[in-house]
Amino acid sequence: MIGAFGSDPRRRALAVCLTSAFMTGLDVSIVNVALPSIREALHAGDDALQWTVSGYALTFGLFLIPAGRLGDARSRRTIFLWGVTLFTLSSAFCGLAWQMPVLIVSRLVQGMAAGLLNPQVSGLIQQMFRGSERGRAFGALGATIGVSTAAGPLIGGALVSVFGPELGWRWVFLVNVPIGLALLPLAWRVLPRPDVDERRRESMDPVGVLLLGVGVAGLLVPAIQRHRWDAQVSTLIAVSALVVLAAFVAWERRYPREPLVNLELFRKRSYRLGTAIALFYFSGFTGIFFIFTLYLQSGHGYSALLAGLAITPFALGSASAAVLGGHLVSRMGRRLTAIGLCMVIAGLIATMIATALVPGPRTGLATALPLLLAGLGSGLVISPNQAITLSEVPPAGGGSAAGVLQTGQRLGSAIGIAAAGSTFFGSLGDGWASAFRHGLIVVVSSIGVALLAALYDLMRSRRDAH
Repeated sequence: MIGAFGSDPRRRALAVCLTSAFMTGLDVSIVNVALPSIREALHAGDDALQWTVSGYALTFGLFLIPAGRLGDARSRRTIFLWGVTLFTLSSAFCGLAWQMPVLIVSRLVQGMAAGLLNPQVSGLIQQMFRGSERGRAFGALGATIGVSTAAGPLIGGALVSVFGPELGWRWVFLVNVPIGLALLPLAWRVLPRPDVDERRRESMDPVGVLLLGVGVAGLLVPAIQRHRWDAQVSTLIAVSALVVLAAFVAWERRYPREPLVNLELFRKRSYRLGTAIALFYFSGFTGIFFIFTLYLQSGHGYSALLAGLAITPFALGSASAAVLGGHLVSRMGRRLTAIGLCMVIAGLIATMIATALVPGPRTGLATALPLLLAGLGSGLVISPNQAITLSEVPPAGGGSAAGVLQTGQRLGSAIGIAAAGSTFFGSLGDGWASAFRHGLIVVVSSIGVALLAALYDLMRSRRDAH
């Protein structure tokens, strides 16, 4: 996927960026299949296991926008190096954790590091590439994100199977350490250094950072604690978070220096609708893996490895189509995203039908082709949407703009898992297959909203052309 840039030295920088994106994306889903082993080894309760998974998503989402701003205003290369260092160290502490509080705190720090890293990747792509080259680079990034997230359960299951339940869960985290140690010297050598004249020394907008952090946390934490908190308490916190975010918008509009988030970006239809598509698509995209692995492992007794293998067709389809999407996005634009969303919806409906027609242990095999179709569609959504959304963003603000986009993705992931998971668990009285189908309806509905946003963008574009 990187070979399209020939002997261009930027390909080495892109390879380093993609490796870091793979590493951080993998840790979104790789831990799920190791939870039973963690429970046994560290005598963990349900709350502790919940925070092991969701704490990473929480701090990941909180740090994206401030980190993007920091990279834009100072040095993306420097922030990238600090992010890799912190991610590597926290991964080591996760793998060597001797008690549950150590693991939870290490996961929170690991999420912070991922939040530092990811906006720099998008910002560096914005900085290094233009036009169709940028589309191909984002295509490679989309393939990386798709593969890492979808392949997480497979890789985690394989590690638990190879090293056994006592050590396998530790290697789920420790596998990041050699990757991080290799990345550091490579990143130091190949990532572009900022010119002295390009470094900006604006205020980091501390009030904006505080308001945004409180608002985003207020939306994410109730989603994470959906099974532990009373519904009224969660609703009250979420509504309060929306009020805080409204205060953040008011502050940013009146901030006398360069704000944390350039709200003028949302006047551009490509950015506004692209961010909405990312939010709703990721709320469905991430929910698929959550309910499908639960359905197979708890409902049909699949091992961690077999459950990971069952989701592999989605990962393969997403990776291959993302490369193609990166090449086609400059010619097809938003049409490509709409086609991809239609394919995902068709594939998931076919998956639902397959689970009804072929219940039991053969379900994983019956869903292979439908999941492949959904994965192919996903590859035409993630990277093309990112390229279109950031197409009108000046390179100098690429990190901040990408941070906002990725924060939407993280919010969507947390809310989507909460919605699909609550529906899934609430329907268990009718059987595992019925619960899975009900959860999948929530997933398809969310992706349907993303499709409506894409179709609206297409309609407006054609109207403007005439």
